[in-house]
Amino acid sequence: MRDSIVRWDPFRDLVTIQDELNRLFGRTFAGFEPLRPAATGTWMPSMDVYETEDKVVATVELPGIDPADVEVSVEDSTLTISGKREFASEVKEEDYHRIERRYGAFARAISLPQTVDTDKVDAHFDKGVLTIEVAKVEKAKPKKIKVKAGA
Repeated sequence: MRDSIVRWDPFRDLVTIQDELNRLFGRTFAGFEPLRPAATGTWMPSMDVYETEDKVVATVELPGIDPADVEVSVEDSTLTISGKREFASEVKEEDYHRIERRYGAFARAISLPQTVDTDKVDAHFDKGVLTIEVAKVEKAKPKKIKVKAGA
């Protein structure tokens, strides 16, 4: 009888270990954990920040969140965006097969450069994207000083 050569695949072993752990924890904690433990708690929405000549702009993806549930504040050159996405559904939790969307409180904070005017902040919400614009201070124009001759 001839033995065939089988290539070793490390990823196959990792998947096997993961399956065993999932089965072990599923058996051990069955009935104790809700279906969505990873879907609740703190999460961080995606954010882009960029700068133009006259402002600093932050865009934050907040799909499915009511603008009234979002708070934007500026304190000590730090822009903070916070809020909460509630898990509210007409479907019973036990009827779900998979829950991948995140729920619960979120907060993002960025440091603003010294060149911004924190009194001039504008925030608007459109199609699930929050855009915050912070105006830059106007650059001081150079002053010409007239030099006087003699006494």
